[in-house]
Amino acid sequence: MLISAREAARRLGVKPATLYAYVSRGLLRSTPAPGSRERRYYADDVERLKRLRHAGPRTGHPPKPFDSLVPVLDTSLSLIENGRLYLRGRDATELAATADLETVARLLWGPWDGGSFDIGRLRRPLRRQLQGSQRLPAAMDRARAVLVGLATQDVGALEVSAGAVARTGARIVPALAAAVSGAMPATAPVHAELARAWRLDAEGSDLVRRCLVLATDHELNASTYVARCIASTGASPYAVLLGALGALSGPRHGGETDRVETLLREAQRTDDVRSVVAARLQRGERIAGFGHPLYPDGDPRCRHILEAVKASRHGRRSEALLDFGRLVAEMIGRRPNIDFALGVVSVVLRLPPGSGLGMFLVGRSVGWIAHAMEQYATGTLIRPRARYVGPLPATAA
Repeated sequence: MLISAREAARRLGVKPATLYAYVSRGLLRSTPAPGSRERRYYADDVERLKRLRHAGPRTGHPPKPFDSLVPVLDTSLSLIENGRLYLRGRDATELAATADLETVARLLWGPWDGGSFDIGRLRRPLRRQLQGSQRLPAAMDRARAVLVGLATQDVGALEVSAGAVARTGARIVPALAAAVSGAMPATAPVHAELARAWRLDAEGSDLVRRCLVLATDHELNASTYVARCIASTGASPYAVLLGALGALSGPRHGGETDRVETLLREAQRTDDVRSVVAARLQRGERIAGFGHPLYPDGDPRCRHILEAVKASRHGRRSEALLDFGRLVAEMIGRRPNIDFALGVVSVVLRLPPGSGLGMFLVGRSVGWIAHAMEQYATGTLIRPRARYVGPLPATAA
C-alpha cells in the first residue's frame, strides 16, 4: 500500500525533510504519484522503519555499533533522491552547467553585503600565513595552517548571526583557495583565481568551476556532521571549518581523492592497467573512487564532470583514464564517484598533486558554512545519547 508524504511523516513523527533524508539513505522507498509532482511511500517500509526506530538495545538482536537512523538532522540545504542531488531544490548538475561557486554560496547562504567573496581586511595576515605555510606540501595542511592563523585576526567571526557568518564565509573561502593554490586572491571568481594560479586555459578553468560547484554540499556526511556539532556549541566559523577539515583529512573521506590521483598516475605509467587493479585487490586494498551507497546507479556529479572533460579540448588526453574507469567498474561492479572525477580533472589538467582534494575542500567549505548557519539558527546543542552495550552494574543481593 502507498501512502502520502504527510501520512508517512505523521506515522514516523518526523518532519518532511527527515522523511526525504530516510529516502536518500535507502531506508524508505518512494514512487511518483500519477498525474502529480508528489511522491508516495510504501506503508510497509514506514512501519518497518517505525519499529526499528523504537526498538531498544535488548530486543533479542545484537546491537549494531552504529545505527544509521541516529542522528538525523533537519536541513533545507541539500536533498539526495532518486539518484540525483539537489541544492535548495535545484538540480546540482544543472547548476554546475553555468553557475560559479559564488552563485551557489548566495543560494545556500542567502544574500550578504557585497554578495561576492572578498578577503578584505585579512589580506595582510593572509599573505604572512601563505608565506609561512609554503613549507607544507599538502593542500590540506596549508588550509588548516591558514585558518588557524587567520582565526585570531578575524574578530568579526565571533558574531554568529546569519549575515555575519556569510560575511565571514566570504573571507574564508578565498583564503582557503589561496592556501590550495599558493597565490594571493584578487577580485575574480574563485575558479578563475585557481585557474590563474595553475595557468589553465578557459576550458580548464571551466572544469575547475564545475568541480567546485558539485563539491559544495552532500547532505550529512562525516565532515558536515562534525561541522554541525561544533556549530551547535556556538563556536566560530573558523572552529567549524577546522573541525570539518580534520574529518575530511581521514583516509576514508577526503583521502579517497588523493588515492584516486595516485592510482590514475600509476595507471598512466603502464599499458597493463588490469594488472594494476588486480595487484591492489590481491593485497586486500579497496579501489578508491568507485561506488557510493546513495547512488547505486552511478554518481551524477561524476557523470557531469567526466562528460565535461570529454567535451573539452582536454578530452583526448582523458581517453585512457576514462577507459581505465570503465575497466575498473566492470571488474569490481561499482561505478566511479566524484572522487574519481576530481582525480581525473587533476591528472588531465596536470595540476599539482593533491589538487583534486584541494578543489573539494574549497567547494565543500561553502556547504560547511551553510550548515553552520543553519545550526546556529536552531540554537540547540547536538548531543546524541550512547547505547551502552558493556557489562551491567552489579546489583545488591
